[in-house]
Amino acid sequence: MTAGDIARLAGVGRATVSNWRRRHGDFPRPAGGTAASPLFSLAAVEDWLRRNGKRFEVSLGDRAWQRLRASGDDLRLADLVGWAGMHLLDLRGDAGKLAWPDIEPGDPGLPGLLADLAAEHGHAGAFDLLFQRYVRAHSRRLAITPADVAGLMARLVRRDTDTGTDTDAGTDTDAGTVLDPACGLGTLLLAVPGARRALGQDTDASAARIAAVRLLLAGTPAEIAAADSLRADGFAGEVADAVVCDPPSGDRAWGREELTGDPRWEYGLPPRGEPELAWAQHCLARVRPGGRAAVLMPAAVAGRRPGRRVRGDLLRAGALRAVVTTAPGGPDLWLLRRPRPGERPPGAVLLLDAEGDLARAERELERYPDGAFSVPVIDLLDDEVDLSPARHRPRPGAEAFGRRFAEVTRRLRAAAPAPPDLEPRDDPRPLPVTTISELARAGAVAISHAPSGPPSGAPASAAPGTVPVLTAADVTAGSGPSGTAPAGPALIMLEPGDVAATAAGAARVIGEAGAALGPTLTRYRPDPERLDAQFLAGVLTFARTRAGAASSSRADLARTRVPRLPLDRQRAYGRALGELIGLTDTLREMSALGETLVRLGFDGLLHGDLGPREDRAPRGS
Repeated sequence: MTAGDIARLAGVGRATVSNWRRRHGDFPRPAGGTAASPLFSLAAVEDWLRRNGKRFEVSLGDRAWQRLRASGDDLRLADLVGWAGMHLLDLRGDAGKLAWPDIEPGDPGLPGLLADLAAEHGHAGAFDLLFQRYVRAHSRRLAITPADVAGLMARLVRRDTDTGTDTDAGTDTDAGTVLDPACGLGTLLLAVPGARRALGQDTDASAARIAAVRLLLAGTPAEIAAADSLRADGFAGEVADAVVCDPPSGDRAWGREELTGDPRWEYGLPPRGEPELAWAQHCLARVRPGGRAAVLMPAAVAGRRPGRRVRGDLLRAGALRAVVTTAPGGPDLWLLRRPRPGERPPGAVLLLDAEGDLARAERELERYPDGAFSVPVIDLLDDEVDLSPARHRPRPGAEAFGRRFAEVTRRLRAAAPAPPDLEPRDDPRPLPVTTISELARAGAVAISHAPSGPPSGAPASAAPGTVPVLTAADVTAGSGPSGTAPAGPALIMLEPGDVAATAAGAARVIGEAGAALGPTLTRYRPDPERLDAQFLAGVLTFARTRAGAASSSRADLARTRVPRLPLDRQRAYGRALGELIGLTDTLREMSALGETLVRLGFDGLLHGDLGPREDRAPRGS
């Protein structure tokens, strides 16, 4: 276990663990790892904490993870995680379709621990606990598509960019066959709701196994191949209804010489230095006519000179519908659509710098091919064929620009917050504390975890047989439920007074009944006679702030320390915590407004729409 794991175990910060190591000669010596990132024995740490009178709590999930990690070489941790997933599938009777990894953990007690974990959290929930810890342990080695970007890609491939309706691959709960030819750990395939069949491929056999386990445990029929999709396509005879892909980038040795005559290059042989254009054409070649592919690309691909011919042919054929810059410094999302035979290509392509506002990107795509960000294809077919959204940002007229600048300035000034109504105590003293898990054992709060499967798409109004789903993004944004799911007994329904919380540190009190709990969320149902909901939501919201990055899982939240107060004082503290949460939201809004104001200021000064107050020189002088 790492120093961060020890900090979570004892409910302290990493600095405290560092102090223990320096000040206590009997603190356990590292059992592995490196000098910069040492690993310690869980048993030795537990013994030391017990001997030194330190309070600690090891959840079943933490114990299973530490035992799993210690049972083999850390360089093969992905195989150990895959083995655990296979064992959980085997317990459920579903492991027959996958090949077991060539590894056998050295801990004979692990199968029993995994069975206990599955009994407590369900088979999918048990693996999700292990998977999240694996991601955290190898966060610097793993490239995982952000959840908001993955969700946007999943929704876009299910909507017809010409009509704004769901694809004809299926209904709201049926996405047909979905392919990800560079699936990694399966994040994008899991983000597509209602897939009838998931096809994935990755060069890393360990990652491919984990992806297959995640999909099968989530109830999605899946076939995952371990090979390079460009050189050894595992699904050459398949035609998918939709494709999502976050491919590797910058690989000049992608196989151009051996693939020169490949029929996938309908829009031109990609240059050696443009492997991303090979992936884009591979995705188009594997989707049905009229089907869409959402592909993440480095921003430079939109404007690099060697790729201009392929980009031009994609535009002329109507295969490229949109290029969206997801966030400042982030990748571009290319939305591709395989033309139907004889179909007339559209006359415009959407080029949008979303500046991190992915909801805005979705709104603009619904307006395509109309809207201010649709650029005529003929205007792009020059010597460069530069599709960089920032280069084609539409500029409003001087009067509209001035109104926009004045409005943002007014909103920034109006957002200035009042300080919270708090005062120093005359006799400061620590508050007595308990933990969420202790409150649960005492019956003051009931805790339920959502299943790990993704919600089904956006529910302006839920279709018959479905219910609205509150997602992690909804909790963070403070908005209403944005997902849907088929109605059924497995759903965890929310009632007024419940608290929904994310592992990342956002929590809110539910005001209306009718929505189900979304993936990765936890429902806390407090006893109103013993625990105030607003107080609990405030404590959960700031738990991660106090614990730092070391706190990021459901088990961490269960160990959150809660001041032990009578109900009337809980309500007073709940109101104060609510003020601080509101202040946090206001400061976040001010930061966004400030960034917009700076960008508008630079833009206006350099284009002559704005000027310093003391500069009254006439225009053109």
